[in-house]
Amino acid sequence: MAHFAFLDENNIVTEVIVGIDETETIEGKDPETWYTEFRGQTCKRTSYNTRGGVHINGGTPFRGNYAGIGYEYREDLDAFIAPQPFASWTLNETTFLWEAPVPMPEEGMWQWDEETTDWVAIEEETA
Repeated sequence: MAHFAFLDENNIVTEVIVGIDETETIEGKDPETWYTEFRGQTCKRTSYNTRGGVHINGGTPFRGNYAGIGYEYREDLDAFIAPQPFASWTLNETTFLWEAPVPMPEEGMWQWDEETTDWVAIEEETA
């Protein structure tokens, strides 16, 4: 079984389904073409095992990231991109992930503060 994402007119994912295996055909057509024609909505295969441009099981990565509702399909990158989390973050076109302008510290718990464009430590609650 393979996963397929349906796109609106702006290439935003509206739905992700489990469909037939990508190596099979339907009425002599590859699944992307068949689903696109059947639904009247562009369909692109997505890989459940691809995250940040890496296949989590060591296989060949496919289309940058597993598609999610609200993700954008970027034809120029042939990749699914999550919505930009903050205006100051930029897209890494190699990993297909958004990156903060300042790296997150490795120790402790942090959250992004867009107003200061920096990481703010989260105090752990004690019971």
